[in-house]
Amino acid sequence: MNSLIIHMPGSTERRPNADKLLQDLPNAQLVDAVDGRDPAQVADLPVFPGNLHKPAYPFALKGGEMGCFASHRKCWQMIVDNGWDYAIVAEDDVAISLPDMARSLTIITAYMTPEMFIRFPFKNREQKGAVIATDGDSRLLLPCRIGLQTGCQVVGRAAAKRLLAASTQIDRPVDTFLQMHWVTGQPVHTLLPNGLSEIAGQIGGSTIQQKTRTNQKLMREIKRAWYRTQVKLRPQRP
Repeated sequence: MNSLIIHMPGSTERRPNADKLLQDLPNAQLVDAVDGRDPAQVADLPVFPGNLHKPAYPFALKGGEMGCFASHRKCWQMIVDNGWDYAIVAEDDVAISLPDMARSLTIITAYMTPEMFIRFPFKNREQKGAVIATDGDSRLLLPCRIGLQTGCQVVGRAAAKRLLAASTQIDRPVDTFLQMHWVTGQPVHTLLPNGLSEIAGQIGGSTIQQKTRTNQKLMREIKRAWYRTQVKLRPQRP
């Protein structure tokens, strides 16, 4: 099994954790993150204002979100180009509990195929769904509703091809795009608990999130609630 760690070159605050991930994940290598704030680096990825797919996405993409999406596409392409059956794709703000991660990797080795995409969410929110396998309290399942965040996942080669083909143009963040199984044709499984946690707040904060003015927060929350309701109306089914 191979591992790809997305890391922005020159990020001194995150580099120590990236180096630790190089030790903790199997056959790991760093992948230079795409800087979405540099137009030249995302020039070959057309961006649209939330209207490519239904439901429409109600927010404009930020530069960091563009870069994050392009960075994951870069990893998907590497999986395809290297002919790997699958690989772990992790962001550099992930922390690993090695004993728990070892159990997760055992499940992955037993059940993962090139067709699959398995999320390692930080929070145990995806409770409803079809359970594929268990090991102690760990469950591999196909959740009814796919969660957000892309801190860590295992991506199969066929899944990577499918996602690349569906994202030659983008109009929303990568985690929101991955929720749209009705667009991508890609089922998204979940493994939890998995031994992972997010430590962005300890190593410089998020590279994507920005502060929102107080007078804009209410309208943003209304739009967010509407969008999430539309997603809930499209559950994954076995």
